[in-house]
Amino acid sequence: MIPLSLDELAVVVGGTVVGDGAVKVTAPAVLDGREAEPGGLFVAFAGEHVDGHKYAEQAALAGAVAVLGSRPTALPTVVVEDAEAALQALASHVAARLRDGLTVVGLTGSQGKTSTKDLLTAVLSTAGPTVATIESLNNELGVPLTMLRADATTRYLVIEMGARRMGDIARLAGLVPPDVAVVLNVGQAHLGEFGSRGAIAKAKGELVQGLASGGTAVLNADDPRVVAMRALTDGPVLTFGRAEHADVRVLDLVLDRLGRPSFTLRTTNDSASVVLPLVGAHQAFNAAAATAAGLAVGVPLEVVAKALAAVSLSKWRMELCELPGGVTLLNDSFNANPDSARAALDALAVIEGGRRIAVLGEMLELGEESEAEHYAIGEYAASRADVVVAVGTGAWPIAAGAGDHARALRDNTAAVEWLRRTLTPGDVVLVKASREARLDEVAAALA
Repeated sequence: MIPLSLDELAVVVGGTVVGDGAVKVTAPAVLDGREAEPGGLFVAFAGEHVDGHKYAEQAALAGAVAVLGSRPTALPTVVVEDAEAALQALASHVAARLRDGLTVVGLTGSQGKTSTKDLLTAVLSTAGPTVATIESLNNELGVPLTMLRADATTRYLVIEMGARRMGDIARLAGLVPPDVAVVLNVGQAHLGEFGSRGAIAKAKGELVQGLASGGTAVLNADDPRVVAMRALTDGPVLTFGRAEHADVRVLDLVLDRLGRPSFTLRTTNDSASVVLPLVGAHQAFNAAAATAAGLAVGVPLEVVAKALAAVSLSKWRMELCELPGGVTLLNDSFNANPDSARAALDALAVIEGGRRIAVLGEMLELGEESEAEHYAIGEYAASRADVVVAVGTGAWPIAAGAGDHARALRDNTAAVEWLRRTLTPGDVVLVKASREARLDEVAAALA
């Protein structure tokens, strides 16, 4: 965050200062007062069930010096009519002030966004101070919060962007037009909201359309809907994938006994061997996307490969760990859709061990296709796992699809009890579901 007095901040967001306008904000903005830093800004929302303004004193104890909200608080406050719009206006202003020394990379896709963001952050951090989206805070609040963590020392800003309706990404990209736009894929996530993959493709394409003048689009050569987005820009385009015409091509992909990929990344003029400390063949293609974006801003291929070899991911994404009693846990419980579920099941299938047990919860936001998609995942899971455990009534179509391989359990408690009774040394357990299913609780209970 660049230092701003409350008087300056009020001018930017069109608000009124209540309290000392000379107070200076020097640290990032937060929505949770407990996370405030010394000199920080607490952004208060009056929600249906919780009024953030009541937590201003808590934010002050953590270090916040001011509040941005819709009414006065115990701290000096910039009062506005719409706190969300004000937060976005502030973020856009700060980014504009930093723009001359800042390269912005926007990233979207139906799956793999957060993992690729983590990979890209590792790559860009080798070239200069990098600020990136924390976990997957990629919506209308998370994006401006990420932007406000940038300061005069920041060279790269990596912004993950999600969408639940048409126009979401266009609005986010409008806050700070990216110099590089990465589109990973067009899958089935949020199919219920958009209605078709064609509509999802149109929504993801908003990122390419939002590029800054002369900006580079990084597109998946293996996804026809993504490659078609090259028509949305007059600027440079780099592609990645298996396809022969890809600018960054994945070759010679093999997996070790724990499902960790080794492969070659080949460009027009160079190649590099990569060994990822991550689980799943799909991570090689996320790495290729991160590589293309790194090359677009001038990071040499050999530097990219070295950074990828030491990368780590955000929590609950393909986390592999050994549990007491000789059981291997693959915790991918942060989120799920049909495409990411298949990728996780493929990873489970190649990890060496005894029985392979897939613990699967509901995948949300699939609309009218939900039951059919869950059934299809059950069928696929039966081909990859020895036992398929469907947790929660919303996931029971998975059990139906898995047939004789399946067991349907009512909730997380029942799943933990069953697993504790059943697991034996050598078993490999995958835990995967949409975030709301909270299957991370199952994984934590086993550890």
